[in-house]
Amino acid sequence: MSFEVASLVLRAVLAVAFVAMGVLHFVPRIATGMASMIPPRWGGADRTTARRLVTFTGVCEIAGGLGLLVPATQPLAGILLAVFLVAVFPANAYAAARPERFGSITVPFWPRLIAQIVLIVLCLLAAVRA
Repeated sequence: MSFEVASLVLRAVLAVAFVAMGVLHFVPRIATGMASMIPPRWGGADRTTARRLVTFTGVCEIAGGLGLLVPATQPLAGILLAVFLVAVFPANAYAAARPERFGSITVPFWPRLIAQIVLIVLCLLAAVRA
């Protein structure tokens, strides 16, 4: 498989994943759970702020995923998605530290960190033009 084909497949898979995750930010029950994952010092204590952050991050994921499919925006989208993954990690770490509160949706800290690093690397690879 050529680099060009592998790059196209990577961008398509990441685009589907990010758009799907972004859309979930607009499903009320799921969005409520996501809002509760926002650390209090980041506005999680205020339900309105937390919901706005969930909406904003959903839009970011959808825009980033779609941006990976447009050649003109592909490099910037890949880089911004990597930055996005760094920015949202504290919420994931907050949830990982509270499995009793978040139950089955909680991914333990170390596997989550490793997965986040892998996703960041994949987003940066997707930013490279074939």
